[in-house]
Amino acid sequence: MADAKRIPNSEAVRALPIDEGQLLPEGRSMSRLTDVRVTAAALYFLPVETRVPLKFGREIATYVTCARACLRVRDARGRTAVGWGETPLSVQWVWPSTMPYEDRHEALKHLCVQLAESWSDYDRRGHPIEIGHAFVREVLPECLEMLNTGTPPGSEPVPGLAGLVCCSAFDIALHDAYGALHAAPVYQTYGPDYMTADLSQLITPADDVDIDFAHRFPESFTIQQPPTSVVAWHLVGGLDPLDEDDLQGNEPDDGYPVTLREWIARDGLKCLKVKLLGTDSEWDTRRLVDVGKLAIEGNVDWLTSDFNCTVSDPRYVVEILDRLLLDHPRIYGMLLYVEQPFPYDLEAHRIDVHSISARKPLFMDESAHDWRMVRLGRELGWTGVALKTCKTQTGALLSMCWAKAHGMTLMVQDLTNPMLAQIPHVLLAAHAGTIMGVETNAMQFYPEASRPESLVHPGLYRRQNGAVDLSTLSGPGFGYRLGEIERDLPEPVAAFGDW
Repeated sequence: MADAKRIPNSEAVRALPIDEGQLLPEGRSMSRLTDVRVTAAALYFLPVETRVPLKFGREIATYVTCARACLRVRDARGRTAVGWGETPLSVQWVWPSTMPYEDRHEALKHLCVQLAESWSDYDRRGHPIEIGHAFVREVLPECLEMLNTGTPPGSEPVPGLAGLVCCSAFDIALHDAYGALHAAPVYQTYGPDYMTADLSQLITPADDVDIDFAHRFPESFTIQQPPTSVVAWHLVGGLDPLDEDDLQGNEPDDGYPVTLREWIARDGLKCLKVKLLGTDSEWDTRRLVDVGKLAIEGNVDWLTSDFNCTVSDPRYVVEILDRLLLDHPRIYGMLLYVEQPFPYDLEAHRIDVHSISARKPLFMDESAHDWRMVRLGRELGWTGVALKTCKTQTGALLSMCWAKAHGMTLMVQDLTNPMLAQIPHVLLAAHAGTIMGVETNAMQFYPEASRPESLVHPGLYRRQNGAVDLSTLSGPGFGYRLGEIERDLPEPVAAFGDW
């Protein structure tokens, strides 16, 4: 491991002064002066425990490890900068399985270390979108194959979605470092002044539409003057008590709300995302009705349902929707969209879902690995895409561009993002333009984990009037303002390259 004293901890991201008149050194050749390459990578693991259990499909989460990555980049003129990225390694979401949790957890941590070395060795030059796109196609599959080659008999290989999540912390850090180097917010770097490759070199339109991505860049699909306040969605987990009658007596007494009624009142919530089983239609219908009635009492505007890939037949969802329409039309009307009922591997489960999307917008979440899967989903009848920065900032941007060009609706969904992971997440929602706000629920499950960040960005870590406030974000990269956040990181678990 490199000398930990030379690796950034809580210091502010720095870059050398920009001299736009400086030319490339003699004998050097690059496509653009703005291009960079990664020269070093460091990785930190931050353990977080939930204050209440969080149910993912058939599993329950009580703790998570957040992977925080730091990358150093260099341009042709020798200028350097560091950037930061972070994502929770939400094992139950990225790798649903009957395998022991710790076996999967350790495999993901091992993959993160492997990726840190691969990122530090990756010598491709370019813009972060160009580098990130190439890394996911060229290097990530090799890392997964290397890790899975040693999988013991009876165990399962690490799935591709888990690989993307592990990779995302480094990809986000690359975008942040690039912004720091050029003294620009990341969303100002997604146009021709910085990128060599246009979208036609990165994504391909569907065969049934006349779309030309030549000479178009991600900035064409982002909101140029994004809002500083974004409507927040609250997650209603399968174990969450709705009212006092649901309390078991073992709930935390830590000053934060416990019941859904309390959360609605404290945060002024207007949007509720309801986790369902997908295996018990009576329970799922009753849960939607119970939450819907409470939502109406609390002046909540919108609901959505999330089945977390547990449904196998569209008729299951259709019957629930039709029952709501007949028996509870107001609650049916409040249901803004339906999220990911079916297994996320679309290629293995090519289910025609037009019967659902004819009733309500149907959003891909786990299935939306990248724009190619979005294209396949559109063919099968999906009408919307739930973007997540945990599948890489690069991948989220390219999926956003593809989906918008093809008339698909967008959401930005949470991975219960605390600490730094919250910031790129909400920025994506503000710049993408979603059907309604952003899901954000880390403040429900581990609010104290983000206390140092909340002292600098209070509006991002507590919802007020049903929204989160982005106005405190400023400066280059993702606007973290790291120099003001008093968080002491542990020693890095891995460090590679030239620090």
